[in-house]
Amino acid sequence: MSGAERLLDDPRLATLFAALAKTGAETRVVGGAVRDALFGLPPHEIDLATTALPEAVLAAARAAGLKGVPTGIEHGTVTIVVAGTPFEVTTLREDVETDGRYAIVRFGGDFEQDARRRDFTVNALSLTPDGRLHDYTGGLEDLAARRIRFIGDAATRIREDYLRVLRFFRFNASHGEGGFDPEGLHQAILARDNLSRLSRERIRAEIVKLLPARRAPEIMRVMSQAGIIEVLLGMGYPARLERLAAVEAARGQKGDALLRLAAFSVLTVEDADRLRIRMRLSNDEHALLAAAARTLAPLHGREAPPPVSHLREMLFLSGSRAAADALALAFAESGASPDDPRWLEALRYLDETPAPVFPIRGADLIARGVTPGRQLGTVLKSLQAKWIRAGFPRDPVVLQQLLEEAVQGAE
Repeated sequence: MSGAERLLDDPRLATLFAALAKTGAETRVVGGAVRDALFGLPPHEIDLATTALPEAVLAAARAAGLKGVPTGIEHGTVTIVVAGTPFEVTTLREDVETDGRYAIVRFGGDFEQDARRRDFTVNALSLTPDGRLHDYTGGLEDLAARRIRFIGDAATRIREDYLRVLRFFRFNASHGEGGFDPEGLHQAILARDNLSRLSRERIRAEIVKLLPARRAPEIMRVMSQAGIIEVLLGMGYPARLERLAAVEAARGQKGDALLRLAAFSVLTVEDADRLRIRMRLSNDEHALLAAAARTLAPLHGREAPPPVSHLREMLFLSGSRAAADALALAFAESGASPDDPRWLEALRYLDETPAPVFPIRGADLIARGVTPGRQLGTVLKSLQAKWIRAGFPRDPVVLQQLLEEAVQGAE
């Protein structure tokens, strides 16, 4: 059974096809689901295109007892939920006008014309319910060669939507092999200044999807050399990202988008602040990058990992995620071999060791006469520093001694 046939074996998709058949229109699976099925990859989502108008699609869904949501009905897209799974169904469209960011479209009825308005040949394949595969643009040949190629004239496709420049690099990172399509790369470079016209949210979405991909380090280096990273992020460190990816591979880990973004473009907290603005990062994303940068600050330039005492302090002060991220970045900066046992053991230690918990509370000091307020904060901070220097003791006798010393010092 081919990948495309396995895609059609999904009973939810069969239910949807049966419902839409009642419209009397033709419906096919299109785009990424077909591409990924033929690549042997599990599809993230299954999209369909139809010659039926959106209102007819919604009516057919209701008649079949399925939930229909007009998620983008002005552009011909509705979402049909089958057994808890959403499927986007879009009426065939023709571009009337484009400006590089937005398109004015009208509904159409020609699958070939719809395919030719798409971005890349491997994304223009369509599949009928009976398993017939339609290829109007040479996508099957490009798919076999793992080549990402714009449909028709690359410059025209890019002018229709400048986000296609980033998608060109992303799909080369996730699906491509070997060199770039020369004309596609040439036109992408020529269009780089127009990337500043894109919304920061769209840029962030593409970068976050690109970074975990198999060839991301290689592709990000090309983007940096082509001046595209300068437009998007301001600066980049391709070699640092490549070394981090080698460390991930040595540890048997998949690429993490935020850690790879830190490796590529964050040396300081100020770099994290810059990316927050340029990429419209969420508060949580910015906090992760900033915490990694703060924890990394004393580790820059190390050729060997810090001692266990320092690792425990990192865990306590920064938490497990920031400590592990910072150490991985320091490993990447160190120039050590990706399978260096010292660094790998240090990373394992952080993975397996829970963060120490300070066992003394403010109430313990107040009970011994320390005044709440500024004095309490000062004493608690001093006591915590002594506890760290003592090696995070848990012994009650040692803790009692530290506590009494702190109280006496406050008198």
